[in-house]
Amino acid sequence: MTQTRRTRGFTLIELAITVAIVGVLATMALPLAETTVRRSKEAELRTALRQIREGIDAYKRAGEQPEARIQVRADASGYPPRLEDLVEGVEDIKRPDLAKIYFLRRLPRDPFAGDPELAAGETWGRRSYASPPDNPQPGEDVFDVYSLAEGVGLNGIPYRQW
Repeated sequence: MTQTRRTRGFTLIELAITVAIVGVLATMALPLAETTVRRSKEAELRTALRQIREGIDAYKRAGEQPEARIQVRADASGYPPRLEDLVEGVEDIKRPDLAKIYFLRRLPRDPFAGDPELAAGETWGRRSYASPPDNPQPGEDVFDVYSLAEGVGLNGIPYRQW
C-alpha cells in the first residue's frame, strides 16, 4: 500500500487573494487616517486662534479707563501694536515697581503653516482695528489674527475665515 503525502501550505491563488484584500483595506484606511490628521490640525488651529484672541482682548481690557493697568496712547485703538507684546509683556502702571503683565505664555504657531523656520508670530495674518473684516490688512495694531493657509476646513469654511 502506497500512501501519498500532501504538502500543506498556501497556494499562489490564496496568497494573491490575501494580498488583494489587504491592499483594499489599506486603500480604505488611508483617507480615514488623512482625515484624522486634518481634524487634529483643525482642532489645534481653533485652540490657537482662541488663545491669541483672548490675549488680544485681555490686552484691550487692561488699557481701558478708568482702571487702566497699561499705558495706551490717546490716539491709539488700545489693541496691541505687535503680537509679540502679548508674550513679552507690558509694564503695569498700577504697580510701583512697574512689573510686567503677560497676556500669553507663548505665541502658538499656525498648525497649517508650511515653513517650520518661521517664527510663530509670522505664521499668522494680522488684521488692524482700522481694517474692514472682508479685506483684513495689517496696520498700527493687531485687532485680530487669521490663518494664512489656503485650504478649506472639513466644515467647508476656508481657514482664513476662521
